[in-house]
Amino acid sequence: MKKTFLHSTNVSINALKRCFLPSGDEANNVGQPVAKKKARHKRRISPAMSSLIFGVMVIGLIVWLMHKCQPTHAQVQESIKRQERAQALLKSEIKVQVTSPTKRLADATPLTWRPFKGVVNHDLIEVQPSKKYQKILGFGAAFTDAACFMFKQLEPEVRAKLFHDLFHPTQLGLNVNRVCMGASDYATHEYSYCDSDTPDPELKKFSIAHDTKWILPMVEEARKVNPDIFLFASPWSPPGWMKSNKSMLGGNMQRQYMPSYAKYFVRFLDAYKKYGVPIQAVTVNNEVDTDQDGRMPACLWPQEYEVDFVKWHLGPALRDAKMDTQVWMIDHNYNLWGRAIATLEDPEVRKYCTAIAWHGYVGDAHRMSTVHDAFPSVDCYWTEGGPDVTNKDYGTDWSKWSRTFTGNLRNWCRGITAWNFALDHEGKPNIGPFPCGGLVTIHGDTKEITPSGQYFAIAQFSKFVKRDAVRIGSEGAAKDLDHVAFENPIAVDMFGKKVTDRSEKVLVITNSGPTRIVEVKMGDRITSIPLEGDSVTTLRFE
Repeated sequence: MKKTFLHSTNVSINALKRCFLPSGDEANNVGQPVAKKKARHKRRISPAMSSLIFGVMVIGLIVWLMHKCQPTHAQVQESIKRQERAQALLKSEIKVQVTSPTKRLADATPLTWRPFKGVVNHDLIEVQPSKKYQKILGFGAAFTDAACFMFKQLEPEVRAKLFHDLFHPTQLGLNVNRVCMGASDYATHEYSYCDSDTPDPELKKFSIAHDTKWILPMVEEARKVNPDIFLFASPWSPPGWMKSNKSMLGGNMQRQYMPSYAKYFVRFLDAYKKYGVPIQAVTVNNEVDTDQDGRMPACLWPQEYEVDFVKWHLGPALRDAKMDTQVWMIDHNYNLWGRAIATLEDPEVRKYCTAIAWHGYVGDAHRMSTVHDAFPSVDCYWTEGGPDVTNKDYGTDWSKWSRTFTGNLRNWCRGITAWNFALDHEGKPNIGPFPCGGLVTIHGDTKEITPSGQYFAIAQFSKFVKRDAVRIGSEGAAKDLDHVAFENPIAVDMFGKKVTDRSEKVLVITNSGPTRIVEVKMGDRITSIPLEGDSVTTLRFE
């Protein structure tokens, strides 16, 4: 800036000299006779007057340049506002909620910030709002036949209280939930929407009558508590007559019935919509790469079968029916990442497939990033995972589940959907071989409701991370300290007007190790937080 100013000043002074001081020839001719004719047309300025004018012009130029270098009133006001915002943020409160051996989703003492002076005394987590990743759709669990049957057993006022806790936006706000297209392993009995002893390709026997007993009423009741629930549906098996073994238990799909099965999806979606329960997405089949050895409703879908079904049958059928239902594929474990990439390499598939659905029973969550890196426009969702009802830690394994959710969310996952919403104390109703527990247990005799450790883990996310929040950066070196950060959308009132100009940041920390102090830094401010061992802590701040 200084060099530029002097350069500009020198240029201006030289220009003034040329304007007001005699040129070389004129200076040499001072005092010499001049023709009278020329004298009449040109009045010479005296050296003293030239110097005076020159001095005035230089002073004027300096004043003008000084004025140009001064900030405007608006710039001064903006600088003041920035300083005031920085001071306000430094004084702002950090809200804290904790689940630990001594607390359950409990408010803890709020924290305060202090200026960061370059010294770090404990394990550090740095929140980086400038690093943006995926938008979050939400969190939830599955309205299985078994779960809805258990909900139905509750007294209306008890169920209303439970649904308020599970679904209301001010509580857990579970809003990305799954329904089963026909029987899963967690059902009261085996059934499809077109049961028949003989092939019925025209679907003359199609009916969702079973679902009207308790599945649809329970889903509808939940939607009254939270109208923003996003529902996706998954079949465990096509009707038995469509399969090679003529049974819903195990076996694989037959190509000849793919056109009928696409119509089956359309009929299901239309029937649910008419009931008042729209479905926003479907998966081709739960766990396409196994038939579970025929021990439960299941169906093997080789990769080429799933690909052909989506691009030649299901996708076009939804298009022709003018349905905007999303199609999610795979719906199975992380270790099928290679199949996911190979599937998405087909451009005809990508016309209809908007996401890959993942389970975490085999493999590692970082494979979601592998697929995302290959196809960034295709979303990732975690669509199943639940506790073991026989595990002694069923009610206290929140750290395990929070680490699972954190791993998914740090690998581009947009939604977390657990398995059964509710089962009894023995993990029933169950027509399959696995001992799963519900997000909550409804005890068979007393109807007492007991939350699982998974319930508290998902609550530490779902209660505070809002739909359309964006995952932001968070970095830290401690190996037994998991963390993930988000920026919530700016809140608006009922008229769409912003309530505040500041967005809320959310940081979820899972401490699987011992009690410790952790420091959290964002920008030029830092705070210290004591963490209990085996705890999940959620921080909220501006």
